[in-house]
Amino acid sequence: MSQLKTKSALLIAGPTASGKSALALRLARERGGVIINADALQVYRELRILSARPGETELAEAPHRLYGHVSGAEPYSVAAWLADAVAEIEAAWAGRLLPIVTGGTGLYFMALERGLAEVPPISPDIREKWRRFDGDIHGELLKRDPAAATKLKPNDRQRLSRALEVIEGTGKPLSHWQAQAQSQAFLRDVKVERLLLDVPRAELYARADARFDQMLAAGALEEVKPLLNHDADLPMMRAIGVPELARYLRDEISLKEAVSMAKTATRRYIKRQFTWWRGQAAGWQKA
Repeated sequence: MSQLKTKSALLIAGPTASGKSALALRLARERGGVIINADALQVYRELRILSARPGETELAEAPHRLYGHVSGAEPYSVAAWLADAVAEIEAAWAGRLLPIVTGGTGLYFMALERGLAEVPPISPDIREKWRRFDGDIHGELLKRDPAAATKLKPNDRQRLSRALEVIEGTGKPLSHWQAQAQSQAFLRDVKVERLLLDVPRAELYARADARFDQMLAAGALEEVKPLLNHDADLPMMRAIGVPELARYLRDEISLKEAVSMAKTATRRYIKRQFTWWRGQAAGWQKA
């Protein structure tokens, strides 16, 4: 038996405001665990309030890792997170602790369980060819990779063009590279428990609205002020609440408008998360 098969990990996922952090903290206390962040915004040290990072009380009750550990001014990829998460999971095992990976970023969980497909570099000419293609792009993929085409919607041009550029640029379909990644996935031989928080959407909307009001009271405006001169294209700058409150601080809109826009953006994000997890829920237990 592989050494890893004697080890286990707990994954806790779900939409924003669903109670992931509270559940992770309770289970960390009960089972002797270390909580490892899997939220793409909670990694940034500049976004303590608007990313809803655990507070000092929570941090004192159980060990937390990968929270606020990188600067939002620097690039941070899924691959970088995966390397950091692997190191923390292995450290948890070495310390005889249960790694509890929790967050709402689906790509992080996919990287842990399915690996990252290391596709060879694609020629810019090939990439541009398919991204600018204005014909029946689904039909083109159907000719070259029928299996992939049947899994994608005809109007999903981003994924269709990616599949076409990979097969033309490497001579192998994307599924080949994904299968190769799966065979090397970090958690492939680990006993994994998966909990997916299931909260009615209307309740999530109400929780998210109340939480944003709490963020404002906790100093969200002061958190955004130092960010005004940063590049607007940074992932940190696109976090819900940052662009809206930045517009208020620049006197472009009222605070009431900024709050309303941020709450609307949060509801849209929750809707997207529901759609994502509905397609990924196989193997996850509702909690």
